[in-house]
Amino acid sequence: MSLFLTVGFVGLGAMGLTVETMDRITFHERMVAHQDLLRTLMIYRSVAEDLPAERARELLELDLPASFSVHLADEPDRDMVRQESWMDFQKLFFVPEGFRKGFRNNPLGDMASPGGPRSGSPPLELRSFRDGSPAPLFGGGNSSELCHDLPHQETDGSFTGDAQHPPDPQCFGPSPEQHRLKDLLFPFPPKRVAWLPVHRKRYRGLAFQLPNDTRWLVIRYRLPAPNPFNSSTFPLALGLMTVGSGLLIAWGVRRLLLPVRTLSAAAAAFAPDAASPPLSEEGPLEVAQAAAAFNAMAARIRRFISERTRILSAVGHDLRTPITRMKLRAEFIEDDDMREKFLHDINELMTLVESTLEFSKDSSASEPLAKLDLHALLQTVVDDVAESRPSDGDRIMLADFNGTVMTKGRPMGLKRAFTNLINNAVNYGGNALVTIHSLRNGRVTVTVEDDGPGLPEDDLERMFEAFVRGEESRNRETGGTGLGLAITRTIIRGQGGDVVLHNREPNGLQAVVTLVA
Repeated sequence: MSLFLTVGFVGLGAMGLTVETMDRITFHERMVAHQDLLRTLMIYRSVAEDLPAERARELLELDLPASFSVHLADEPDRDMVRQESWMDFQKLFFVPEGFRKGFRNNPLGDMASPGGPRSGSPPLELRSFRDGSPAPLFGGGNSSELCHDLPHQETDGSFTGDAQHPPDPQCFGPSPEQHRLKDLLFPFPPKRVAWLPVHRKRYRGLAFQLPNDTRWLVIRYRLPAPNPFNSSTFPLALGLMTVGSGLLIAWGVRRLLLPVRTLSAAAAAFAPDAASPPLSEEGPLEVAQAAAAFNAMAARIRRFISERTRILSAVGHDLRTPITRMKLRAEFIEDDDMREKFLHDINELMTLVESTLEFSKDSSASEPLAKLDLHALLQTVVDDVAESRPSDGDRIMLADFNGTVMTKGRPMGLKRAFTNLINNAVNYGGNALVTIHSLRNGRVTVTVEDDGPGLPEDDLERMFEAFVRGEESRNRETGGTGLGLAITRTIIRGQGGDVVLHNREPNGLQAVVTLVA
């Protein structure tokens, strides 16, 4: 979601910057075109004010930009198909707002943009090629073609024409700036002017028939191609927008997902028999509803387990009495073989009942949580199992561990869980190696490993189901009731941890127990 929103915001920002850049390019093109036109007129003035015999030498002395090409010729270039007398040309040039009537009446195309500076705008100074004197940029005005429908001021100050439209001061003729530019640049007006057609997109050209001369001054130049990426502000602005929007979106999404993470952590730490506090039901409506639904679900699970435990406890209590009577009556059987078989079956039934009750109701559930030394607890378990199995004592070991690992749990329940794992490792793998691993992310890991044949991958999780055994013969001499691992997982998960099985390489099985430190 963060990536999608970031890409979307960056895309919108890029579109906005592109529009702004296009506007800047358009303005820049107009300014460059206007400046190049003024530079063209200044070149003409520099040549025209010299004597005809000195004009060729003056061209050689001009310091021209690389994009300009200037030469003297007997006639304009062939592609300069439009010609006007100087009087008609200056009417079009010195009233630039007249260009808005269309390119058909605009001899210079966009060389002099209608969007150029207006009257009253700060003058733009260009240096003459000859003496370095500044030339102010002319202001804007309106052509007579655009203003003929507007009111006109009479000598007495009144207006004639359409009274519904206010008079436009720019319609009263060329501005003073235009007159000054005309007087400054053209004390030597050309006889005729020729120019390139407007369909030449980036190429411009003017030819002036010089005064006191039959020759033409041909000036051609090319406008530079716009480059939207030549400014450092575009990538800088895009980068700032990307970083800023990314940080804000990441923060917003993180804030939105915080209740989900809280709910996930509560679900992962939920233990049916543990008295964990309920989730807070404060916050936005949706968050409060989710927390309330989780608390109701947790309450139903605990109530179901409590009911199941109560029913099974009652059944187990009721079964103990008749089993005890059966054992007493079996003692009166005269046939010794029959009596032994009968007592063996009764003991097996009693063992099954006790194991079922232990699975349904963990005896450690009522045991309070306490801080304990995990290494000392495991050493006690290993010693007890080795003592109860003298023939296997040298194959049950606790790996060396430097330091002390404190964890929070129920000591009796943990002893029983690790006893089950060690006994399983010895019974099915031939040995047991218990190892404590260092703390990581507030949790400690204990592994119980053996060198047995291992289990099929599909059975690694199934072994934790009730009454499932790795040895399927159901023979009590080769295995238990199939509840050892189920009871172990119940105890471990009831204390906020977990236990899983993994096959070792090249052989053997590993039980990995994770506990909260």
